[in-house]
Amino acid sequence: MIEGDGEKMFKPLNPWDERFSQDEYVYGTEPNVFIKQMASKLQIGEVLAIAEGEGRNAVFLAQQGHRVTTWDFAPSGLEKTRKLAESKKVEVKTELVDLWEATWKEDQWDSIICIFGHFPKELRLKTLQNVKEAVKPGGSFLCEVYSINQLDYKTGGPLSIDMLYRPEDFLQVFKDWDVEHFFFGETERFEGKLHHGRCHVIQFCGKKPGRGGER
Repeated sequence: MIEGDGEKMFKPLNPWDERFSQDEYVYGTEPNVFIKQMASKLQIGEVLAIAEGEGRNAVFLAQQGHRVTTWDFAPSGLEKTRKLAESKKVEVKTELVDLWEATWKEDQWDSIICIFGHFPKELRLKTLQNVKEAVKPGGSFLCEVYSINQLDYKTGGPLSIDMLYRPEDFLQVFKDWDVEHFFFGETERFEGKLHHGRCHVIQFCGKKPGRGGER
């Protein structure tokens, strides 16, 4: 963030904004395979997609009948999300959000998704904790990200281990949730030009206990 004219403003350009500024959809326009496989786990309702980039997963979920909001720090990614939604004849709400300064409300979302949203450790754990609080009782969190083992594969994702996930990131934060799916291992992803080949991921699908602890 920078200061100007007495108010906070987003920096006009950041690496993700540069990456998404090209006409081509960097990660393609098709939804992530894990999201496609697990979409039936999500109750139709209000869905938040964080670090959603160019919108491929948000648009897919909107096609399934969800009311979807995306958060991303790249204006160019949000613009491509709007264009993709228009081409698919669905509506997706886009919001320019810096996760370091995001405003989270308790029990706001029926579901939250995060696909390959990679952040430094402090922000990663802060975001997962915020997700936990922001999902409504009975709601779900779906996530697929690269694990710390991905450095050996070199088929996509950050090159810094600090930006990669460990199983305990999920298993500790969501220890009191119903874990419906958890996977730590190899798979293959072919998503645009930057995710291409065999890789090592963590997949998580958890459901927040209902009020009073009912499952």
